[in-house]
Amino acid sequence: MEPINILTSKAVPLPLPNIDTDQIIPKQFLKRIERTGYGDFLFFDWRYDVGTGSGLSEQLLPKRDFVLNKPEYQGAKILIAEKNFGCGSSREHAAWAIQQYGFRCVIAPTFADIFFSNAGKNGIILVRLDDDKVETLLQRSTRNPDHQITINLEHQTVVDDQGFHARFEIDPFRKFCLLNGLDDIGLTLRHTDALDAFETRHNAEFWSAPKALQSSS
Repeated sequence: MEPINILTSKAVPLPLPNIDTDQIIPKQFLKRIERTGYGDFLFFDWRYDVGTGSGLSEQLLPKRDFVLNKPEYQGAKILIAEKNFGCGSSREHAAWAIQQYGFRCVIAPTFADIFFSNAGKNGIILVRLDDDKVETLLQRSTRNPDHQITINLEHQTVVDDQGFHARFEIDPFRKFCLLNGLDDIGLTLRHTDALDAFETRHNAEFWSAPKALQSSS
């Protein structure tokens, strides 16, 4: 997982509450066996109309009025939404889709608990701000697609290029993992020496035990 601390970017405004995981990544894409490529399907039903191409193949037609399809928002690394973002089923694919599309931060008043955990484990900073502060950022990013927001994870602050300033709370353990680029596997690998020592000691004790004890186990 890539470490993250200071992030400066324009933001995609998505002023909707209760955006659930089936909208973030629809259920038909959960059958894929890969863990990559989900960014192509982020908000699939909102991003595309499905038409018929040559033969019987389907053709994806981008909906020009959906914010992710507007050229002025391309390259944004911050997504802003309203309350209860990530509700619905517990699919980790939702966090994969957001991260693989290119978003490194989501700002909203509240998040669903399981999505909050999944996002943090996939390198996404989730920033909870009061409703009025989120509304201010939504309006500014809607009026000006080049509106710049800076997230400072170490100092737990959000500022913009128009004087906005707010502080957000984050669990210290999740903050440590994000700053150091540690997912669950990375956390385990930090203890490689201790694990190797345990295996060496265990093997030595097992092979030195009486034959009867080994056979009974």
